[in-house]
Amino acid sequence: MCPCALKRSQLGFLIVLLFLIAMAPACSVQKTGSKVDSATLDAPTASTRQASENRSVQDLTPVEVDYLTPVSAINEPKIYVYKEKRRMYVIQSNVLVRDYPIGLGFSPQGDKQRQGDGRTPEGNFLICMKNPTSRFIKSLGLTYPDKKHAQRALFAGAITPLQFQHILNALERIALPPANTALGGEIFIHAGGAHKDWTNGCVALYNRDMDELFNIAKVGTPVSIRP
Repeated sequence: MCPCALKRSQLGFLIVLLFLIAMAPACSVQKTGSKVDSATLDAPTASTRQASENRSVQDLTPVEVDYLTPVSAINEPKIYVYKEKRRMYVIQSNVLVRDYPIGLGFSPQGDKQRQGDGRTPEGNFLICMKNPTSRFIKSLGLTYPDKKHAQRALFAGAITPLQFQHILNALERIALPPANTALGGEIFIHAGGAHKDWTNGCVALYNRDMDELFNIAKVGTPVSIRP
């Protein structure tokens, strides 16, 4: 072999070797699924961490229980009805001050859709009247149908625009909404017994419990009815 050819061959080999050495750092890429990738992908953002902390704080906020709170001291109550549990809770300043068993409409599952369906409505309402001489001893009227139920019925063509406006007018005054529409109405919390689901959509308490609640609640007291 010609010595010149050997030198040219060696020179070419050295050039290729130097090129590979120079490129080696650039080709050293972290493999997918490595610890670095996982740490980068899983690291929560500041907003995510804050949202998680807020949820934790909210979930861990204790609700004290004090059933011995006198009725005269319960001046800002909030009433919660849990249909599935058949319970009514009266809460003031994160303190559970009363817990009553309840009866519901004769067909309680689901939100109220129309007059005569036997369902107790779900949503956020206000006590809009107090009747000390009710047919069921004492009663507290609720603002059903509320705006949500009325809008749904209006869009479905179940009530007229005029009926919708009458409902809104009553809600603005915190008065009992009209009951002469397809939505029904005259939904009350009243006495008569919590032994079964027997009402036409109202929430029923035992007489003794209703006597107490009647003294606790005011016009404007919020009532949240949940599934």
